[in-house]
Amino acid sequence: MISGTSRHTAAHFRGTRGFLMALVTLWVLMPGVAPVPACAAESAFHGFLESLWPRAAARGVSRATFTRTIADITEDPSVPVAVGKQPEFERLLSAYFKEAVSPTRIARGRALAAAYRSELDTVVRRYGVPPGVLLAAWGMESDFGRDRGNKDVVRSLATLAFHRRDSDLFVNEFVSALVILEQGRLPRSRLVGSWAGAMGDPQFMPSAYLKYAVSYSGEGAPDIWNRAADTLASIGHFLRASGWNPALPWGVEVVLPENFAFKTLHADFRDFAAAGVMATNGQALPRGTATLFLPAGAGGPAFLLSDNYWVLKAYNNSDSYALSLACLGDRIEGRGGLHKAWPKSQKLFSRTEKLEIQKLLAQLNLYRGTFDGKFGQASRDAIHAFQIEAGDAPADGAAHADLLTRLRAAAAR
Repeated sequence: MISGTSRHTAAHFRGTRGFLMALVTLWVLMPGVAPVPACAAESAFHGFLESLWPRAAARGVSRATFTRTIADITEDPSVPVAVGKQPEFERLLSAYFKEAVSPTRIARGRALAAAYRSELDTVVRRYGVPPGVLLAAWGMESDFGRDRGNKDVVRSLATLAFHRRDSDLFVNEFVSALVILEQGRLPRSRLVGSWAGAMGDPQFMPSAYLKYAVSYSGEGAPDIWNRAADTLASIGHFLRASGWNPALPWGVEVVLPENFAFKTLHADFRDFAAAGVMATNGQALPRGTATLFLPAGAGGPAFLLSDNYWVLKAYNNSDSYALSLACLGDRIEGRGGLHKAWPKSQKLFSRTEKLEIQKLLAQLNLYRGTFDGKFGQASRDAIHAFQIEAGDAPADGAAHADLLTRLRAAAAR
């Protein structure tokens, strides 16, 4: 799912969609609190929806559309209990990767590449996004349309907006859905998707649909539910608008020399090449800035990420998701598997442990990111700095099994 104001919105619970879930913490009833009578709850729900009229009017929604839409909406009781763990952050990247970049999904992507060759060629010319990336995003978001959800998006967003009044996210998306109806782009019955409001094959939130969805033919409303060409064009438009550079790959898998010093995780591709880093396919490294990413430490696969990798994270701000999407695209286009296997033994830190690691790194003046219990590049950079200070070899920026124990000792000193 993508939010029109964000980097994605939608992660899929079963290992596909990604962005919204990075933002969602749903309302849960506290034990011991007496339930609210149904009539009172319904009255409060509709009173809340009515309070949104000024915001809808400011976006150009007519009173007739507003009243007609909210008149028959009831709370969706399945929405508040649909919350679960994000696989992108709660599993080892290697486990997520193996499921996401599966032989079945690769085969399906290749079949669709052949079926829509002409449309893909056109979309690539328009937006500069490679066909493999377009297809991989489609596969990651909805399993190529097989898992797009069947919820009434307007009802889901109304429910989420009511229960998450501490955030404007769902209110804005609910109003955006009203704007779609006001503009007559789609009837209410077509706004179907996930319980969190993500719609169609690319899992766009309503705000993203308004901003990024495009009709491949240029005629009519974009149909991201039934027209594959519209889905591919919309994904291409979103990624290009998010900063995709057609002159760069997303990154490359690389082999590090035995004596690699790990002095920095960030440098120019030319600097890494001068240090003996080579692409596994034998080709010359591209130009531009690069980030060395060792998702399982120096004992696992190694990648140099270009600026385009961070554009993929605009879809879902998870390295598990972005790396899986990137490599799935490569496989669909016929490029080989990983040069180096995932280590058999890796430490999976809990969200609580990751949060403690971030706080300890901050206490040591090494971490300046968000305290969210999710390891991204800011966390890896801080871990790398700690490893450099401690004289570790290799200083690969990975959270090894003894990291928390060593950080506690360092903080105590």
